[in-house]
Parts: sequence; structure tokens; C-alpha cells
Amino acid sequence: MNKFKLLILSLTICLFSSCAFNNKFHYPIKINHNVDELVVFSYGKDTLLFNYNKKNKIINIKDKNGTSRHNNFSIEAFNFISSSGNKLHGWFLSPKNIKPIATIVHFHGSANDILTQYQAISPLIDYGFQIITFDYSGYGFSKGKASRKNALKDAYSFLDFAENHIKSKDHKLIIYGQSYGGYLAAIVGSNKQKKIQGIVIEGAFSSHKEEAKHEVPFWGNLVKNGKKADQEIKKNLKPVLVIHSKDDKKVPLFLGKKIFDKANHPKLFYEIDKPHIMGLQFYSEEIADKMKKLFNLK
Repeated sequence: MNKFKLLILSLTICLFSSCAFNNKFHYPIKINHNVDELVVFSYGKDTLLFNYNKKNKIINIKDKNGTSRHNNFSIEAFNFISSSGNKLHGWFLSPKNIKPIATIVHFHGSANDILTQYQAISPLIDYGFQIITFDYSGYGFSKGKASRKNALKDAYSFLDFAENHIKSKDHKLIIYGQSYGGYLAAIVGSNKQKKIQGIVIEGAFSSHKEEAKHEVPFWGNLVKNGKKADQEIKKNLKPVLVIHSKDDKKVPLFLGKKIFDKANHPKLFYEIDKPHIMGLQFYSEEIADKMKKLFNLK
């Protein structure tokens, strides 16, 4: 093979690799049923049993042995239309025995769907928070196509929806983003800071290119950045809590620190251990305490 053909082949590989990595930030599970049609959901070795009450829109989830997965809170389902044009599905998690001190607006990560992702944020309910969460376009029961463009539009639309939800109107809003959702939280929170009390960013990357370079050092340079979290966060003047694990293999610690370094005060960096976005599974009390102090919640 002569040098010219080798150059053409290399450029072709670069082009296809670039396109592939630009589309490789979303790994949704799509459910081709309505929520009221779902009875059993299996994820790996985990089997969940669902019951949906159409009248009050309440969801009850049990494990395969019939034991409730959420004794301390109720789950109310809702739908809304995003600026992406897609009908999106979400849940409101309300504590049963605690008067909430604030509403968490949750942006979850780029894999699976709400049926598994709600478990990553629900530990905060024990510490006085109510939570509103949703699936991006193409995830779970939400319509449309999963993409970087749609996810950002959906996140902006969801914050507007959360602000006007009847259960949120009398409470302060805190955006809590995990992984890809943390990237979105830095951008949306910074550009809509008048709506919120503060931002929590857990296990997030600073830009698409930086995350791609971590996964594939050479080809990652070809990925289009779009909005950069570490640049958008400069606009924000509300308190910011950045949480990142030194054991995170998915998103390395230094990417979370890049966001933190660019953030304005007041800010706090909480370095933990354990795998990617597992902070609330192991440090929920500590995280809740830091949130209450940083965001002045009582």
C-alpha cells in the first residue's frame, strides 16, 4: 500500500471514529410500553415488580419477593413536553414521614433509565429532601432519540417544569447531577441560577472531548466538545458542591477537579472513594450534611 492510500485509509478511520465517539455518550434502556403496562422489569439479576395506579398516578415497586423498595417515600409519575419536542416521563419522590426542606432536581447519568437511576439519588430522602427526576429523550418511557443535543434541551425544560410543579413551588430547588447529569447540571444551573439555591455535581466530566480522551487517548481528540462544563460554571454565583471519587474508573478525579477549580465561591470539593457515582450509597449522611450547610437549608 502506497503512502497516499495509507493516508486516505487513516483519514477515513479518523472520520468514522470521530462520528462514533461523538454519538457514544448515551446508553439508554428504552421501554416500549406505557408505565401502566409494565408489570415486571428485569435488570441483570435484579427483578422488580411494578404496580401503577392510574387514578392517582402512584407507582409501587417491589422486589421479586414482594418486599417494597421504597417504604420511606412515595413515587408519583408524570409526563411533560420538552423543548426537544419529545414527551418525557418522570417521577416525584416524596418522603412519607419527613417534612421536606428542599426539592432536588435530579439529572441522572447516561446509561439505563429512571427505573434504576432513581436508586442513585433516593438516599437523600432520609435527610429531608424530596426529589423530582426524569428520563431524557430516548430513555425509559420517554419518547424521541437519545442524543447530546436533546439531553441538554431536556435538562433545561425539566428545570422549568420542576420549578412550576405544585410540590416544588414552596421549596428551594437544588440541581443534583450525576455523571453525564453532573455535566448538564453545571451548564443548566449556571445559566438558570436565578431559579436555584445551588448545584451538586457528582462524578462529572468537564467536557466531551476530555472524557473521550480518557477512554481512547488518540481518537478522543476528534470528539466535538459542544458546551464545556468547566467554562459554563464560571457564570454561576450560587453555591457549588463537587463530589468525586478517587476510585472512579469511568470519569477520573481530575475532570471533576477541573470543574471545581473554575467554579466561584462559595464552593466545596468532597473527595470520596468507592466506584463511579456511588457517593450516596456510602456517604449519604455526610453529603446531606454538607448540602444543608452550604445551601443554608434548615
